[in-house]
Amino acid sequence: MGLADFSALKEADAFGLPSLLHWGAPSFSLAPILSMCVVMLVILTESTADMIALGKIVDRPVDEKTIARGLRADALGSAVSPFFNGFHNSAFAQNIGLVVISGVRSRFVVALSGAILVLIGLSPAAGALIAVVPMPVLAAVSLFLFGSIALSGIQMLLRADLQRGDNTLIAVVTIGVGLIPAVNGSFYASFPDWAQIVLGSGISTGCILAVSLNLLFNHLGRKASSATAPEPALPH
Repeated sequence: MGLADFSALKEADAFGLPSLLHWGAPSFSLAPILSMCVVMLVILTESTADMIALGKIVDRPVDEKTIARGLRADALGSAVSPFFNGFHNSAFAQNIGLVVISGVRSRFVVALSGAILVLIGLSPAAGALIAVVPMPVLAAVSLFLFGSIALSGIQMLLRADLQRGDNTLIAVVTIGVGLIPAVNGSFYASFPDWAQIVLGSGISTGCILAVSLNLLFNHLGRKASSATAPEPALPH
């Protein structure tokens, strides 16, 4: 339909190495460090949820050791990636949707995909070829991927004992606040820069709010006191 533009392939080299620290040496400031620590905790929480969801899909229960190994892999990749001008590494929920759609569950396929990504990173021509894919094609694929992710999230949410009012309140408030950055991108424009780094992401705000409300309603206050209080004597 004429939507693919192959002109970028003419100027792309077949092989190329990324330059180390292309944007300069790292600098350190307290506010960004604190914000990145919060974001990293959110990413680790998201990766944990992704691993648990993937374990249910492939019928392999995820234990603490598996989660620990996955989080160590995320942290190691996040430590190495900036040297090659990349972002932090985390488990992508889109891949969970891809497993559901394709039905491919082999870890060898995952390893081969990783090798292909490494080769793409060493070939500007391969990267340019991927960039040629028209946006409507990506949108069609994203429709299935994100739709399956949303369905997986709903299924996990239904297992959260929503018959209890406190859990329902946590879910409603977290979803509502988490959608704010997507609905109104300038909602937090008047906040300090360090706060916008965290609040500007629905994942960050939703995660922090969900954990905080869960601690408040289910682990502190009256719930904790009622759990330790002696049971009243039954009438004779």
